[in-house]
Amino acid sequence: MTATRDIIASYRNPVAVVSRLLGQGIREDRNLIYLMVACLMFFVAQTPRLAREAFIEGAELNMLLGAALMAWLFIAPLLLYGLAAVTYLILKLLRGNPSGYSTRLALFWALLASSPLVLLHGLTAGFIGPGIELQIVGLVWLCVFLWFWISGLRVAYRQLK
Repeated sequence: MTATRDIIASYRNPVAVVSRLLGQGIREDRNLIYLMVACLMFFVAQTPRLAREAFIEGAELNMLLGAALMAWLFIAPLLLYGLAAVTYLILKLLRGNPSGYSTRLALFWALLASSPLVLLHGLTAGFIGPGIELQIVGLVWLCVFLWFWISGLRVAYRQLK
């Protein structure tokens, strides 16, 4: 299945999607692509908000975009790999049987699958600005992300090596 179909399927049954992805074998290159595309989507989602901020405050848009690009495409992947490693250790302490690959896949897939909501959040921040609407969209994204991540971790927790 293509990634876009898997993203749509994740909104129906994230456990089945992560199980199928894990059943395709260890593909660290696919994990890295999921992470980098998710980070790219997070960067793209920031552009409407940054454009609004630059217009209102008179800041330099190129500087804001450059900082966001650096943060999302270079720093965030390193931090997310660290978060996946900490998650792996926590699952091991809980006497689970995860692999490092499965915990990374659960996190990176949750980020990628929830990225349409991040794009909506960015549009809301750019066109409406701060307010209850932005907070509601952010809360919906957080809930969906946690649902996908926890569902993936449940699969990783029980996975046999």
